[in-house]
Amino acid sequence: MATPGPRDRDPADFLRVAHRGASGECPENTLAAFRRALELDAQMIECDLQITTDDHVVVFHDWTLERTSNGSGVVAELPLEAIRRVDAGAWRAPRFMGERVPTLAETLDAVLPRALLNLELKCRGPRERARALARAAVAAVRERTAFGRVVFSSFDAACLDEVRSASDDARIGVLWDRPPFEAAWQRARALGAVALHPRASTVTPELVAQARDSGLALYVWTVNAPDEILRLVRAGVDGVMSDHPERLLAARAALLTERRRDPG
Repeated sequence: MATPGPRDRDPADFLRVAHRGASGECPENTLAAFRRALELDAQMIECDLQITTDDHVVVFHDWTLERTSNGSGVVAELPLEAIRRVDAGAWRAPRFMGERVPTLAETLDAVLPRALLNLELKCRGPRERARALARAAVAAVRERTAFGRVVFSSFDAACLDEVRSASDDARIGVLWDRPPFEAAWQRARALGAVALHPRASTVTPELVAQARDSGLALYVWTVNAPDEILRLVRAGVDGVMSDHPERLLAARAALLTERRRDPG
């Protein structure tokens, strides 16, 4: 399965994206969450990438370790060895005790045989750190000949610039938080992006139409209410990110039922 772009399609064929894995029931951004998302037939898994002081790429959302592990400190100011020592699962439930912060390499090898990946690059500080993160992430995907199965996304313009500089083959999604969208379209054109990733509450018929006119897929985040998933898919978005991939499956089932009832 190659990473899809915008298309005329049946609404039931929207891309089902597990946000940080099956984070509604598992510790986010862990291999346990990714495995569960695959069990729930997620077609893509979204996760967050940061770079350590010794230039290893790890999968972690927050700038600091405290919320989702038993560790403390700033991720980007720690070496890999220190980050791998923390427990990233027990905070969620005792059954997840012993889950570690995964590396990018572990994540690619666990997910790509069965699903696509949306890699969100997160970086603060000097431009050279954004460059190091982007180049390491691109190199790991290149090593696996997997550019067609991965989207690199970020809110950070420097990170996306560095991804594009690292590879003409990298597929880029521009993350966007709120209107206006003029700068988002400009950034997407400059980068040769394949997708725009807007906050779900910003989606309007005009945004959907402009994405189509621009040749961009529209992958929205983060949608957990079943009615809202259905509303957005019917409005024409190409993919939905959710903490609950089982709700994406339920939405697909509902849409398929509608199609059978009204095949015209």
